[in-house]
Amino acid sequence: MRAISLSPARLFPTLRERATPRPDAWVGPALAAVTALAAFLYFWHLSINGYANTYYSAAALAASESWKAWFFGSFDAGSFITVDKPPLSTMLMGLSVRLFGLSSLSILAPQALAGVATVVVLFQAVRRSFGPAAALIAATVMAVTPVAVLMFRFNNPDAVLTLLLVCAVWAVVRGLEDGRIRWAILASVFIGLAFLTKYLQAYLVLPAFALVWLVAAHGSLRRRIAGLAIAGVTTLVASASWVVIVDSIPAALRPYIGGSTNNSALDLLLGYDGLSRIFGFLRGRFGIDGGGGGVDGAGGGAGFGGTPGLFRLFNSEFVGQISWLIPFAVIALITGLVIHARARRTERARAGYLMWGGWFLVTAGVFSYMSGIIHPYYTVALAPAIAALVGAGTVDLWRLRSRSVFGGIGLAVAVLVTAFWGARLLATTPTFVTGLGTLALVAAFVAAAVLVVPARFGLGRAPLVAAVVALAAILAGPVAYSLDTVASANTGAIPSAGPAVAGAVGGPGGSFGRGGDGAVVQGGGPGQASVTSSTLVDYLVANKGNATWIVAVSGSQEAGAIELASGEAVMAMGGFSGSDPAPTLAQLQEYVRTGQLRYILIGGGGGPGGRFGGGGSSSIASWVAANGTVVNISDGFGTLYDLATAK
Repeated sequence: MRAISLSPARLFPTLRERATPRPDAWVGPALAAVTALAAFLYFWHLSINGYANTYYSAAALAASESWKAWFFGSFDAGSFITVDKPPLSTMLMGLSVRLFGLSSLSILAPQALAGVATVVVLFQAVRRSFGPAAALIAATVMAVTPVAVLMFRFNNPDAVLTLLLVCAVWAVVRGLEDGRIRWAILASVFIGLAFLTKYLQAYLVLPAFALVWLVAAHGSLRRRIAGLAIAGVTTLVASASWVVIVDSIPAALRPYIGGSTNNSALDLLLGYDGLSRIFGFLRGRFGIDGGGGGVDGAGGGAGFGGTPGLFRLFNSEFVGQISWLIPFAVIALITGLVIHARARRTERARAGYLMWGGWFLVTAGVFSYMSGIIHPYYTVALAPAIAALVGAGTVDLWRLRSRSVFGGIGLAVAVLVTAFWGARLLATTPTFVTGLGTLALVAAFVAAAVLVVPARFGLGRAPLVAAVVALAAILAGPVAYSLDTVASANTGAIPSAGPAVAGAVGGPGGSFGRGGDGAVVQGGGPGQASVTSSTLVDYLVANKGNATWIVAVSGSQEAGAIELASGEAVMAMGGFSGSDPAPTLAQLQEYVRTGQLRYILIGGGGGPGGRFGGGGSSSIASWVAANGTVVNISDGFGTLYDLATAK
């Protein structure tokens, strides 16, 4: 049995011992400072974004009112149709709204919390591989990346997805340290939850995870393969659970699966939210055999994102969101792998480069070449990998500088290339923070001149100061874009960080509140707001009776605006775009006959050209016009029909 010392020297340390700081005493305060920075950027003036994307806000309201809607991810509390994504993100928002009531903050706070948590977990993951200095740099870069600031202040699923993927990395890093399979299983659970947030995008990190586990985990090759197999099975089980449960429930007992062609979660997974994103075929949803061009639940059409290719992430739509530090990250990845090329198999730093580099290369490659729907804000999934590589590369090149001239040269080159790219990006918006790009570039040149001097010449603290100045120079542009994002309202379906860039799609759009002309305005469609008449909403609420839905409209944009303004369930015919095959005419007639639905709005501002729009061209619109009574109350927002006496 080990003896415990009770000597006075052990129990009562001397004043000198207490006054001597620990080498890592700065880590806690530094992490607290970065966490506070992230909290400021993600929470400050959050309500300026209103309900952000009304598509998901309406689903959150529905989830707060009905546990059935909560489980299925229904767009409405009546559970007529689901959103076209799996439900985990709306589940979290639904719980928040259930606890705190419907408001902009209750909708957006879960994403902001996810952002702060992402910064903290990223710090912990990078620290275990590269040390606290690299972790601090990585966390700072993550906190101020423009697209991260944008999406952690917005209610699309990408915020929760990013947090879960970073948690999965942390679990993998823990597993690499001791080779215990339980960590691989935990990482698989996080991946499964990420899958239930945004389906197959969660799997883009799997190649990197599998590679690093096989290469760098402790234990024999057989044990590593066994651990990987168990983790793979766990991932599939965690991922497929909700899909299997939903598809095993009879269609009559659940909502229609929005975005699918046959009311199947598997069809949505493999089709609209799966292979069509990669290859561009959209099976009846805005594609070659679909209706008019439109946007998906997250906004945008197949034409968004520019031409697929190696430099897509540097085009006008993506460039200001994520590309600022890509040059530094690429240089860091290459030099890091060279520096650790002869390290032992299980060395943490080399494993870290393989993992973060694999995440970056696979995800960037898919985003660059996919032919289907893609939007610039998807690139928030690249932010953790870029941040980690920048942190790791900075520290490794700094350490190399103390023993080789190549360390200083590599660090100087990375800083100059990145600063030049940042200055060029700032030049695309010449009226935005005039002169910042030039100032940052000059600072980078001065810092690089100091860093390139070999350490043996000795410059005191000048190189450390130069390194800090260099980091400030390359972060000047991202910080400016992020602060602009915090100060601007971002609503609608295609949010964009920073000022508008010439030739780009999106940008801050829409507004929130009540207009002076009697219109209720919330964030809505691509680059614009969804607007509905307050007079119309008041009339529908007053005449709801015992109906399940106060009105049926084409598509989700108008439906979401009415739902949020009224707090009542609204039937979005045809799902997001109005092109889903739900309801059929027979189903709609049954809803009317049984009193579940009385009013139908035709020709409103709902879907972007779906099958229920167009002023009565569909069989449903024709039946409604023939059997309904026009109510002169919609104030130019379409034609409202009362079907109380419909045959």
